[in-house]
Amino acid sequence: MKFISRATLALSLTLAVLGGCAAMASAPAKVADGVLVGPNGMTLYTFDKDVAGSGKSVCNGPCATNWPPFMATATDQASGDYTVITRDDGTKQWAVKGKPVYFWAKDAKPGDKTGDGVNKVWQTAKP
Repeated sequence: MKFISRATLALSLTLAVLGGCAAMASAPAKVADGVLVGPNGMTLYTFDKDVAGSGKSVCNGPCATNWPPFMATATDQASGDYTVITRDDGTKQWAVKGKPVYFWAKDAKPGDKTGDGVNKVWQTAKP
């Protein structure tokens, strides 16, 4: 009996550790030069007019053309500071600490942060 119990415990702990590693590896964004970037290495931004935790983005239409949302798939799941919100058009978008995150159309290459401070309402997304 003791062998089975210890083996079960060991297996459970191993699966828990592997599950935790998988969750960390699946974070949709990463940190580069102190800011969050998407999988393409492009800087992510937050919009001051979005209310953290509201589950909504107020950047739609022409705003979303200039500030493309960091899109999530229909099957992406929240993990840690990352959540998924539903946009007005029904598509999914990543949010960090409750704030939707966006790219800036005028950033040309990874590492660009030209959207930081635009109209005093756009900020680089911080980890």
